[in-house]
Amino acid sequence: MPPKPITSKGATKPGAKPAASRQKAAPKQPLPVADRLKRLFTSLCAQIDGGHFANAIKTCDKILRLEPRDPDALQTKLFLLLQTDQYVAALAMIAGEGDAGDEHAFEKAYSLYRLHREDEAASVLEGMKGQDQVDDRGLQHLEAQLAYRQGSYQSAVDLYNQLLDTAEPDSEEQSDILTNLEAAQKHLDFIESGFLHALDALPTSISNSLQTAPPPQQQPATALASVAAASAPARDAADDATKRPKKVRMKRVPKGVVPGVTPPPDPERWLKKSERSTFANRRRRGGGGATQGVVEAAGSGAGQSAKGAGGPKGKRKK
Repeated sequence: MPPKPITSKGATKPGAKPAASRQKAAPKQPLPVADRLKRLFTSLCAQIDGGHFANAIKTCDKILRLEPRDPDALQTKLFLLLQTDQYVAALAMIAGEGDAGDEHAFEKAYSLYRLHREDEAASVLEGMKGQDQVDDRGLQHLEAQLAYRQGSYQSAVDLYNQLLDTAEPDSEEQSDILTNLEAAQKHLDFIESGFLHALDALPTSISNSLQTAPPPQQQPATALASVAAASAPARDAADDATKRPKKVRMKRVPKGVVPGVTPPPDPERWLKKSERSTFANRRRRGGGGATQGVVEAAGSGAGQSAKGAGGPKGKRKK
């Protein structure tokens, strides 16, 4: 018998796990800020390419929590707010930047224009003119739209003509400029000559009295309320007279039924026949046995004749 191998006291058995592996794993160390920013910017690019602007704004907020003054994240978030029509939030973001918000003056003017604050937008545009960093073409587009909304149609037409001369042919910008130019030109033509043609088309008695007629006086609210209350019954009667009959949906009409021609179904069709108003009490037809035939009183002639006639005839004896 061969001798047993000598093993040391601290040796581990084969297949047993080492003591170090049985201990709890050490907690993972957080990633450095640079690596986290890199991952967030990668996610931000993918979200913008996919059109997920709401999630992209949340990613921008995460980046700004790590790096509050990151210019790329600020510019991207402002762009996303304008894309999602969050103009109030965009103005608040520009105002929170302080002196650095002057770099986003165009975005501020555009937000004010979309919020129908034309006077403030015009003042911002006046301050932007002459600055080298401002895109003159974008500024002209916004100025033309603002002039059109304020009723300065001649200025809008001049600006759109300048943009049309330098626009690329068959481009989307050229199509937009032509549409806006046509709308501004129609308003301008009506102001300059259109209303005069409309006055010429009126009868002479009306057109001559327009210049001398006093302006219409505004009635007080109480008088208007009384007139409305007096005309309410007549208006209700007119509404009742003009009510149209309810249109029948042909999809719900059974096949072979013509509305207004086919007679309506029997309202008692769901009742038993014995419970209907058209049911008549008829005599039951009897079965076999004693209930069949007519029963006569005993001793009557009819009963005796029936009894005598009912018996079998006997055979004559030869």
